[in-house]
Amino acid sequence: MSPAPALQCEGVSVRFVSNRQSVTALEDVSLTVEAGSLLTVLGPSGCGKSTLLRVIADIVRPQAGAVRVLGASAEAARRSRQIGFVFQDATLLPWRNVIDNVRLPLEVGTRPALSAGAMGPEELLRLVGLAGWERALPHELSGGMRQRVAIARALLGGPRILLMDEPFGAVDEITRDRLNEELLRIWRETGTTIVFVTHSIYEAAFLGSSVLVLAANPGRVCEIVPIRLDEPRMLSVRESPEFMRQAAHLRAVLEMC
Repeated sequence: MSPAPALQCEGVSVRFVSNRQSVTALEDVSLTVEAGSLLTVLGPSGCGKSTLLRVIADIVRPQAGAVRVLGASAEAARRSRQIGFVFQDATLLPWRNVIDNVRLPLEVGTRPALSAGAMGPEELLRLVGLAGWERALPHELSGGMRQRVAIARALLGGPRILLMDEPFGAVDEITRDRLNEELLRIWRETGTTIVFVTHSIYEAAFLGSSVLVLAANPGRVCEIVPIRLDEPRMLSVRESPEFMRQAAHLRAVLEMC
């Protein structure tokens, strides 16, 4: 038997209701993400990209549809710590140094976060290129370095799925390019399934095994576009005719949605 997909959403709809109005964030969203792949999620503001991540992470419950994570419910995956989450802001505790911020998941919840064979905090800091910075405080780090700490923390315990909500949106372009390359290296070394939200067409095409394009009002699937580029991907691939062709296709899909 083939292994279960990492993620399956079938007809997922999410509606937020306030005293003044009802907003449909997602409508009838269906998709499958195979284990070990890197799916980028692209779309305009208000199309439900962040909401989709929160549904997968069991932070938001859908009003309709079903979500399966690693063949079980999203709640089961959350409780067994199979999901890591990197937010737009690094959300580091300013009074804790780097290594203690990475260790934080070990102090939260009712069960230890480390399983046999999982990388420890020191190994994860080496993985993200921060060996030697263990005792630094967050204010001593650049924005890109703080996001690397957040990635190391999210990987503690060896989650099989990593959800990333525009993690590089607040850093400069040069740092963003470097972080994109480092994320691909981490993905290859760990084999973790990644779902990565972005507003950038070029970032979506460079990182993704495939790109989920969402339309807005309400958030819905417009197209899932496979990305075929030479591996391992280097930044220079973005100058190739094939990359530009695929980026142009993503732009056309966005304009049609």
